[in-house]
Amino acid sequence: MPDFIQFITGDGVSYPEFFNQAKKITVYDPLAHLLGSSNDGLIEYSYIDAVKQAGHSCPTVAGAYLMAIKALVHLYPGEVPQRGGLKAEFQEGVADGVAGVMANVVSLITGCAGEGGFKGLAGNYVRRNLLSFDHPLNGQIRFQRMDTGHAVTISYHPDLVPPSPEVFTLLRKILGGVAQQTEKDAFAAGWQERVRKILEQADNPKLVVCSRIT
Repeated sequence: MPDFIQFITGDGVSYPEFFNQAKKITVYDPLAHLLGSSNDGLIEYSYIDAVKQAGHSCPTVAGAYLMAIKALVHLYPGEVPQRGGLKAEFQEGVADGVAGVMANVVSLITGCAGEGGFKGLAGNYVRRNLLSFDHPLNGQIRFQRMDTGHAVTISYHPDLVPPSPEVFTLLRKILGGVAQQTEKDAFAAGWQERVRKILEQADNPKLVVCSRIT
């Protein structure tokens, strides 16, 4: 893709370089520690992990990734966040808008899962029923620690980083089956350029907004 500087990962797959430059987070997962999945229970998540989970990179995936990180940082100040130690409640229904896509990314980073999640071991390390929908919130997602009860509600405003005008013109041509390869490349480059700009503003308090911190 001509407008991207590419890098090659260990598995020989090529990604836009900014995927690897985006903010990362290290969490402690007690279940991973117990089962020997990680020697010390520490797991680092990157935007590449979110892209692999979703199967694509877009403003929604980037937003959910940044929301999950911001929630963990706020709920675990000065310490390594615990994966599997909180629950997430969504304002939207699971089939509404992009809630389902965002929930999958949130689940990856935080460990919380719906009814199909891990049942636990003798009542410990339970991950299921920690992710739910259709809650009356003044924000998109409410994250709450299960040990302290502390919570934060977070909203995402991708409109602060609008797409270039030609992106959707190109998309219409692609979906209509009349786009040339150069136009497909230009669309992909423009689409990911917006994602790059969103990830670069990870610390912008107006992009990912925390409210009702308790």
